[in-house]
Amino acid sequence: MKKVLITGVAGEVGSSLVQHLAQEGGYAITGFDLRRPSEEVAQLCAAVAAGDIANSQAVQALGEAETFDTIFHLAGILSSGGEKAPLKAHEVNVTGTLNILELARLQSERRGKPVTVVFTSTIAAYGISSLGEKKRAGSIDETQYLNPITMYGANKLYCEALGRYYSENFGMLEGKHDRVRPDFRAVRFPGLLSAHTLPTGGTSDYAPEMVHAVAQGKPYKCFVRPDARIPFMMMPDAVRAIVMLSQADGSKLTQRVYNVAGFAPSASEIAGLLAEYFPSIELSYEVHPARQAIVDTWPEDINDSAAQRDFGWAPRYTFESGFADYLLPAVCERYGVRVSQAPTLRLAAN
Repeated sequence: MKKVLITGVAGEVGSSLVQHLAQEGGYAITGFDLRRPSEEVAQLCAAVAAGDIANSQAVQALGEAETFDTIFHLAGILSSGGEKAPLKAHEVNVTGTLNILELARLQSERRGKPVTVVFTSTIAAYGISSLGEKKRAGSIDETQYLNPITMYGANKLYCEALGRYYSENFGMLEGKHDRVRPDFRAVRFPGLLSAHTLPTGGTSDYAPEMVHAVAQGKPYKCFVRPDARIPFMMMPDAVRAIVMLSQADGSKLTQRVYNVAGFAPSASEIAGLLAEYFPSIELSYEVHPARQAIVDTWPEDINDSAAQRDFGWAPRYTFESGFADYLLPAVCERYGVRVSQAPTLRLAAN
């Protein structure tokens, strides 16, 4: 059994990852979060521990209880939450990551084999200076426009560098060239769309908020302009990406940080697709200047050719199939909705 630690296990990515690994089989999972995950998720774990990722003693206790082959470090405070409490976000996002890297370093040295650390980063690490430049840039790679304007983006970009340091240069003045270091790997996620969790007010949550509103027959005021465009992907693809990266042959990986992408619609294109299923959609635009300003610094699309080349990444969901086959069936089932206007929509229950 491969022993894995998942931080942020009660969150939407963490819960989905537990279910994916349990279905795949061969994993003994330790979950860690401030709060206990759902019983459904907890029962799929070999152990669940509650604690603060920024508390070094709590993280050290995890390492004393078990030795891990892979750590999926998902815990963090996201972009909008980070702007409301920037110092707290820095503590959780940076100190928490440092604690995990220290855990991985100590366990790597003790067992004489690298612990793989898979870190979830974000397109918030990018920062494009103007809308004109954003349109000219198009699909950007991992090395471009790394000028984040949010605490969250700055934290994640620094943690990428911190992981690279721990993997390649930690203790470089000690002369121990045979030092065993952690194997740090990161994915930069776009906006994520989950069929099974409610939006929590994140900067990219105008898309899922729109879906939940129209499924309930409620009017929705979108907080970004109709032409606002950033990349998204469906949650199952996001989970597949981090699992694929964790399992990849390290000799074939040419970089530490990888973009992964799905599709990149504008807010009006999302509304247009939803209107095919819900012709009576009531949608207006009431732009929130600060959130719009953040979205404007994120790229219109991201180039994930390195992930395709190095570990065979490819999304399973397109914009259209992701809504028709994954997102809308579950959201409609949640609210007891039938969509007779869209015969291609396959609901789990009539």
